[in-house]
Amino acid sequence: MSFTTDNNRRNSLFLQKIEIDMEQLNVFDCSNVLIASFFTDDRGCAHENREHTLIYLCSGELEIEERGKKTILHPGECAFMRRDNRMWLQKRADEEHPYRSVVLKFTKPFLREFYQTLDRKEIPMESKREKVSLRVLPNNRPDIRSLFESVVPYFDAGVKPSDDVLKLKMIEGAYVLLNTDKNLYASLFDFVDPWKIDIIDYLNDNYMYDLSMEEIASYTGRSLATFKRDFAKVSDLTPQKWIIKRRLEAAHELIKSGKKRVTEACFDVGFKNLSHFSKVYKETYGYAPSMI
Repeated sequence: MSFTTDNNRRNSLFLQKIEIDMEQLNVFDCSNVLIASFFTDDRGCAHENREHTLIYLCSGELEIEERGKKTILHPGECAFMRRDNRMWLQKRADEEHPYRSVVLKFTKPFLREFYQTLDRKEIPMESKREKVSLRVLPNNRPDIRSLFESVVPYFDAGVKPSDDVLKLKMIEGAYVLLNTDKNLYASLFDFVDPWKIDIIDYLNDNYMYDLSMEEIASYTGRSLATFKRDFAKVSDLTPQKWIIKRRLEAAHELIKSGKKRVTEACFDVGFKNLSHFSKVYKETYGYAPSMI
């Protein structure tokens, strides 16, 4: 038997074992670090990724939509979802193939602690943070299969692993990513120089969303105090005023170009109230948006 055939057979047996062990599950949440899901019907949901995440699909189909781009995961495939994004997840199942998945999340305290254990001489400082927030990993990898196979007994017994075991799983998962591509150093450790997320770049990509200052600080790898201090270095405006200004600029371009009507532009760029939008627009441009 060839290595490839044997490898595929082991992967198939692993997926079958997860299917058997998870038959009684709906959602099995282990401290919001390891999460197993089992559904027999189709389900869709908006997903705000607050932590870097690995998701492994055991059965069914998962469609992930991010900024208009759709990616489909099939059984045996694993994807990395960066924490600074919002996605739509469509989970599909049928009578013969229920939806089953296992998720591993990397908490911020863990990543900060893990980074301190790395040999600085081995860290590729030339690593570049990728623009995409979703990355499908190569399949049939023994390290990925081993990572998720090792948690099956906990789901089978309905027992939550200890904090020490969860930490070991996060370490194992972190090495899965770092051994995939050196550029993932810049994604995982986006709280340290030179990979700290650029605040203005992040806000230009996300000004239309209803995010609190605490959320923006967290998504850019900073404490609230550090975020405010770093923002003051790049803008004379407060973050709130910068976002309003950016929304007005975007709405102005949409209306002026004829791509959107006033009401559509107002809500598309993130304003929640049409009268408030019209008021601040007129204060900024000297005329009502309907006069363009």
